[in-house]
Amino acid sequence: MMTPDVDEKYMALALELAEKGRGKVEPNPMVGAVLVKNGEIVGKGYHQVFGGPHAEIHAINEGGVNCKEATLYVSMEPCAHYGKTAPCVDAIIKAGIVKVVTTGIDPNPITSGKGIQRLKETGIEVRLGVMESEAKRLNAPFFKLMLKGLPYVTVKWAMSLDGKIATYSGDSRWITSEESRAYAHKIRGQMDGVMVGINTVVRDDPLLTCRIEGGRNPKRIIIDSSASLPLNSRLLHTINEAEIIVAVNQNALHERIQRLEQMGCKIIQTRDTDGCVDLQDFFHRLGDMKLTNIFVEGGSGVITSMIEGRLVDKIMVFIAPIIIGGESAKSPVLGKGIDKVCEAAKMNEITVKRFSNDVVIEGILTF
Repeated sequence: MMTPDVDEKYMALALELAEKGRGKVEPNPMVGAVLVKNGEIVGKGYHQVFGGPHAEIHAINEGGVNCKEATLYVSMEPCAHYGKTAPCVDAIIKAGIVKVVTTGIDPNPITSGKGIQRLKETGIEVRLGVMESEAKRLNAPFFKLMLKGLPYVTVKWAMSLDGKIATYSGDSRWITSEESRAYAHKIRGQMDGVMVGINTVVRDDPLLTCRIEGGRNPKRIIIDSSASLPLNSRLLHTINEAEIIVAVNQNALHERIQRLEQMGCKIIQTRDTDGCVDLQDFFHRLGDMKLTNIFVEGGSGVITSMIEGRLVDKIMVFIAPIIIGGESAKSPVLGKGIDKVCEAAKMNEITVKRFSNDVVIEGILTF
């Protein structure tokens, strides 16, 4: 019989394998699987691409005849429904696997608990709860989408030591190093969508694509209340490279909306909130579209609204060893602010990385 320590050892490997699917399987979760027989790994695999075989199938195919009487470690409950692939539980049963160890119940209501029930009904031993917190952390975007109908939001900014994201004239190229920007592009390529406000588009004319080899281009999302996205922007000139979603409010002129639609943009019209896009409404709409994770890259107006609206899950701050100064130079977060320091939103689960002379601080935001 496998001891709990051994179960964790193989589950840790399954989670490590699952991570390889990041940025390729969404809106599905990242899942890894390991097959063990007589204390030896006989098969392993991970969910590699959305619509492709699940982790369990890769592991079973690799295990072959050694699957019989083996134990399967899988980082999420095996599915029991037909989707883009057949149910994994059927393949598990057919392979002759006698025990399944998993982290917990799949939050997707289509499967939730049904896979475990089916396995138990056929006499397969099931152990739940192994490294469950680690699995939930790995797939935090998937859990949020399933349980709340909202995408997971990471807000990123680059700033100087004195907390400025641009000079008083608006120049921000480049605050951080080339290495830092490469890392940001890597993260961008793992996201379903990258978001900026219209002021950032007008000022910087960004492409918002991923310039890292092997990375995917996320959907490009623009918060543009009045549908004023410039027709000569690089975004519109590259619309064939990645979809553009423009969020406008209900007062945006129909002619402007129609013009952007003719250029190929997808328009999402929300309620009006003080003359702006209603971000709560908009993010629920993105959730309906099954967008799992969104990378918000500015500017300060959008970042402020996101934080004030408590729509942010994770913060990623790039700090460069420079001092910009200037009373009118922008800070990343503006708005009214708080009365007391004890009321401040806080970062937890903090990690620190270094690229060249820059420091990157990442953490989960709690309000």
